[in-house]
Amino acid sequence: MTRHSYDYGVIGNCAYTAHIHKDTNIAWMCWPKFDSSFIFGKMLDTEKGGNFCISPSEGIKRTHQYYIENTNILCTEITSASGSYRVTDFAPRFFQQDRYYKPLMLIRKIERLDGSPNLVVRCKPKGNYGELDPEPSFGSNHIRFLGLDSAVRLTTNISLTHILDEQSFVLNETKYMVLTWGPPLEAALEETSESFLIKTTKYWQGWIKSANIVNFYQRNAIRSALILKIHQYEDTGAIVAATTTSLPESPGSTRNWDYRFCWMRDTYYTLNAFNNIGHFEESEKYFHYILNTTSEENDRYQPLYGIDGRKKLVEEELPLQGYLDNQPVRIGNDAYTHIQNDVYGQVLVSLLPLFNDMRIIFDERYNTPELIFKTLKMIEKTFDEKDAGLWEFRNLAQHHCYTYLFHWAGSSAAIKIARTLKDKKIGELATKLKARSTEMIEKCYVPKKKAYAQAVGVDRMDASNLQLILMNYLPGQTQAAKDHLKAMEKELHAGDGLFYRYLHEDDFGKPESTFLICAFWYVEALACVGRIDEAQSYFQKLNEYSNHLGLLSEDVNAKDGSMWGNFPQAYSHVGLLNAASRISRKLDKPDFID
Repeated sequence: MTRHSYDYGVIGNCAYTAHIHKDTNIAWMCWPKFDSSFIFGKMLDTEKGGNFCISPSEGIKRTHQYYIENTNILCTEITSASGSYRVTDFAPRFFQQDRYYKPLMLIRKIERLDGSPNLVVRCKPKGNYGELDPEPSFGSNHIRFLGLDSAVRLTTNISLTHILDEQSFVLNETKYMVLTWGPPLEAALEETSESFLIKTTKYWQGWIKSANIVNFYQRNAIRSALILKIHQYEDTGAIVAATTTSLPESPGSTRNWDYRFCWMRDTYYTLNAFNNIGHFEESEKYFHYILNTTSEENDRYQPLYGIDGRKKLVEEELPLQGYLDNQPVRIGNDAYTHIQNDVYGQVLVSLLPLFNDMRIIFDERYNTPELIFKTLKMIEKTFDEKDAGLWEFRNLAQHHCYTYLFHWAGSSAAIKIARTLKDKKIGELATKLKARSTEMIEKCYVPKKKAYAQAVGVDRMDASNLQLILMNYLPGQTQAAKDHLKAMEKELHAGDGLFYRYLHEDDFGKPESTFLICAFWYVEALACVGRIDEAQSYFQKLNEYSNHLGLLSEDVNAKDGSMWGNFPQAYSHVGLLNAASRISRKLDKPDFID
């Protein structure tokens, strides 16, 4: 059985990302924001998606794709009958004039490696999700694409005629292509491209050098950290779950969702990963996003918001072919209308390091007791509600154990914040809510299984309850934690460390794929209860479910190891990074240093 893999590398600069196939085609790129229409979208429609590729006229013999070490700069080497060449793709990002320079600019450098490669360049951007074909127009050394929401220009030293007519040419010198949205490149093409490449390389390698990344599977952890970083939309501080939409959780499942938004829940886990590696800038930026997004919310918080703080994320279906003909193709996400009450605790726990970690100089923390108290009051107000849970059930409302766990964790965080703020009112309310949350969690306990079920009144297991161990509600050294873990793995472990979220039928039937974040939670839980050899062994196997660059999808088919779901999934890379940190802390010496 052939394993399905996402054969793409991803570049980005915290303003946009691009998915680049092993054949050099940019198969997915949204401009000007993560949640805008694609400008290149062949991933979802081979006809309407447009393309931007640099192909040998005789066809590809071999391809090799890799990142420049410790960067988000991607190299794709192509071998054909006439010769070989390298395409280096990157989104410029570096510190300049007291701020980060991160333009809507894609730079492609094409170098001859051997022979006399005969190439064809195709550049056909699209607008309005494939419905708009911009008109190409000659400039002096550039092509303008007219009709999009802003000026799009391709500046290059390749013959414009060859590009527009898709004529082949011999690559006998280094070529550059700079695609811009808005302000065009006005400086010298070669000098600027090379300067930006050097500066961007130094930025990413410096960012990694300043991170506290453990030695355990360090190379994998570094790649996860780099990928997570470009999931933050730096302009507002929002962190997206993924930069793609409608990649199916399993073929034909119709579980095709748009993940280009900021989930409060996902962000908690992502910030936890950044805190583990000693990077706090992302937390500070997210704090401002939270303040701006929730300032006018007085009744409840949504589970997710747009990266610009937008509340309405109306779900629509588009007339597109879909990834490998999997429909529907959706934009927007109806989950914004859901009641998911774990969100309040996640906001509080996400903000805790800003108030409790004295390494962070953060003056604003002393001026925000209103946000903390308001969030606690929302827990109190919604405490008895049934909700959709973290898996966002559309037709099943319950008193979820996971929701009350985050009421407990959020209240615990608020108690610590209250000490920092010296705010008695916050401390008293948080203490009361923590006790109430404990009572509800205990109502989920199933004596015959010695474990905590998905919700009050049911006995089915749910992988989210691994968090009872990871968040120290059930301390790992206790028998209660060990019993709970055994019950969980008995029902949900798919083998080789893979883990199902749950196995009961939901609105779309019975889940077919395992969920990678749950697998990494399982590995963490094994480490917590002292089963460290199993944790290491399964961690090693889970890394084998990545693609050729170490990038992880959302889901894995347990039968053949196929990658499915949106890609790359921030959740999955968070899981890897946090599991590596957890295992490393449990080991006296790291045994598996690659």
